[in-house]
Amino acid sequence: MQATVAIMRSPEGVAPCIWMQAEVVPRKSCRINFDCPSCRFDRVMHGIAEENRREREAGRIPGGKRGKIVSWKEKLMGLSPSRRPCLHHMKQRIEYKACTNEYRCGSCDFDQYFHDQFSVHAVVKPVDVLNVQGFSVPQGYYFHPGHTWIKVEEGATVRIGVDEFAGRLFGPLDSIEAPLMGKEVQQGRADIRIARGEHRAEIVSPISGVVTAINPILREEGSLASQDPYSEGWIMSVHANRLREDLKGLMINQESADFMAEETDRLYQTIEETTGPLAVDGGNLGEDIFGNMPELGWDRLTGLFLQRKF
Repeated sequence: MQATVAIMRSPEGVAPCIWMQAEVVPRKSCRINFDCPSCRFDRVMHGIAEENRREREAGRIPGGKRGKIVSWKEKLMGLSPSRRPCLHHMKQRIEYKACTNEYRCGSCDFDQYFHDQFSVHAVVKPVDVLNVQGFSVPQGYYFHPGHTWIKVEEGATVRIGVDEFAGRLFGPLDSIEAPLMGKEVQQGRADIRIARGEHRAEIVSPISGVVTAINPILREEGSLASQDPYSEGWIMSVHANRLREDLKGLMINQESADFMAEETDRLYQTIEETTGPLAVDGGNLGEDIFGNMPELGWDRLTGLFLQRKF
């Protein structure tokens, strides 16, 4: 497919929300760079629009201002084809382009072209990060109890990695191996392998789907996942075939922070049971916990915190 795309950098800070651009609501700003899947407002609006749709199909007319809400896609489909803006334009990534596929992005040649050219190698950059007892918890990322994370990108595509807790607990890894592109992963199944010296372990996938990209650097330099876990150290991208369902089993924002606090307390308890309280330096744990305290036991730590042993 031949095409020319003028990429526009999304502005920092405030931008008009998709729902405002579609004129479903009069005023609403986006402050999270169009990360709609992690936006509570977007979820609420879709829920109301779907409820109203079902009411109309049942022959009932929803009342009040709430009853007038329709999905932004339905609103835009009421425009003439030439006036329907492409979603990438609405998200301020390209100059104006009309949508020619009725907002069915998953079957759109241009959407596929855009991702092939500009998104496959894009790296997630956390913006807001909470510090939980010395561990970073980026906002907008979903976390699995097995210490993996996902960042929803476009549509049903997500990027996956291991969190900082696991990276520092097991220290600089020699390698991290993800399934090959085209292979299926399953939420809660041990699909990712890590290695450090003679030690091996498996990490569960936080979501189900088909692998669409992997970070080849991690096969030779697994330590990158410890050094930069939430951006350059990503492991793989996955087309999630049941995204909405799988997200229900994950944590986000304050839930993730609370979980990380609990896990940190559990780790402190494990250390103190094994080596005594002096193993903790000034209240913060080091960058290579297992390397500095091998007596904690690799198999014991993987069993406690990764939920699956190799």
